[in-house]
Amino acid sequence: MTALPAQGIAPLQRIQRLNVAGAILSILTVVAAVIWAFPIYWAVVTSLKPENETVRAAVELWPETLTFEHYRFALFETQIGNWYLNSLGTAFGTMILTVSSSLLCGYAISQLRFPLRQPLWWLILASFMVPTQTLIINHFELVANLGLLNTWAGIILPQLIHPVVIIVYKQFFDGVPKEFREAAVMDNASEWRILTRVYIPMNWGVTTALCIVTFIWSWNAFLWPFLAVTRTEEMTITVGITQVNDAFGVYYARQLSAAVLAGLPVALAYLIFQRRVTQAITLSAGIKG
Repeated sequence: MTALPAQGIAPLQRIQRLNVAGAILSILTVVAAVIWAFPIYWAVVTSLKPENETVRAAVELWPETLTFEHYRFALFETQIGNWYLNSLGTAFGTMILTVSSSLLCGYAISQLRFPLRQPLWWLILASFMVPTQTLIINHFELVANLGLLNTWAGIILPQLIHPVVIIVYKQFFDGVPKEFREAAVMDNASEWRILTRVYIPMNWGVTTALCIVTFIWSWNAFLWPFLAVTRTEEMTITVGITQVNDAFGVYYARQLSAAVLAGLPVALAYLIFQRRVTQAITLSAGIKG
């Protein structure tokens, strides 16, 4: 047999090492995916069990008796329809106001020159250091004094603070070649016309991604809607599912069935728009990094 030349052995060894490393990474990825997905699987399986099976000490990975009674209860014997409507209304309202105001703010800071422009930009950047939870008391006092508790406006307004959206827009506008703006100015276009006819058509992809992620943020919000709403019929879905119980105590399968129904729209939105969601998360991670 002919021995392989020495120069051919080294690449072969490198390929083998890469294959081993790739196999290890693949196994670790599968394990991590299983660990991440197991709570979701457990919630779905538990919601399909009779209540007496959910309180057993034994771990059962599949229902002994399959039932949809808890979903029937959540759909027809609770106010989940109102909660869905409230979540849709507040999530769309937050999305539209946040993205539109952030687009205008990002354009102004990027393209316009006005007094205190730089301090305003520093203030937006510094807002990353202030956790939203620290503003809860101030938000509650303002909303209460304005008489906006138990209203959509009271839920929406304090959730409009998303500095990362402004920063993403500013960075995009900074990256647009100056020649586009100069050509529009030479044609005597106004700032509004430059924004709507030049810049916005160039960033529909970014805007779509930010709309989807902002909608998901608002839909999943719990703390502020929990504090701002006290009437059951005005609750959002994330808060309303805590009410799926009765006078005899907590029914775990019922609550998990309501939780599954609450998360279903967001899960479907992610599956449909996953490329846009990934794009927005990448943009946000790039800003925060």
